[in-house]
Amino acid sequence: MSAPVDSVAAVDASVVVAALIDAGPDGRWAESAVAGEALAAPELMLAEAANILRRLERTNAISRAEANGAHADLLGLSIELFPFAPFARRAWELRSNLTVYDAWYVALAEALGCPLLTLDRKLSRASGPRCRFIVPARS
Repeated sequence: MSAPVDSVAAVDASVVVAALIDAGPDGRWAESAVAGEALAAPELMLAEAANILRRLERTNAISRAEANGAHADLLGLSIELFPFAPFARRAWELRSNLTVYDAWYVALAEALGCPLLTLDRKLSRASGPRCRFIVPARS
């Protein structure tokens, strides 16, 4: 792992999708939170974000054109993606309070010494993680 860098942030799929398609408060927060940051995420993030876009399209929350555009934008984002193996042990240690998927994000943020940007308040309140969480202020 590289040494901690102040301008790096780990980002989860909820923030990425909100930044891509949400015109509301969460989307505006997500856009500003990721602006100017070097972003890092587990490789899983792309699949999770694509699945969120799929679900939004299937429930008619967004149009096919919006889903296609957001998916293309997702694939064009400059986010450093990390494989699971280096974080597997720590993710497993966190299994009592987090899904292994969420624990991978946490383990990455811990290893990089950076905050984890998320819209998932339950994740941000879980016991066990040693990283700092950044979530939008409650309105």
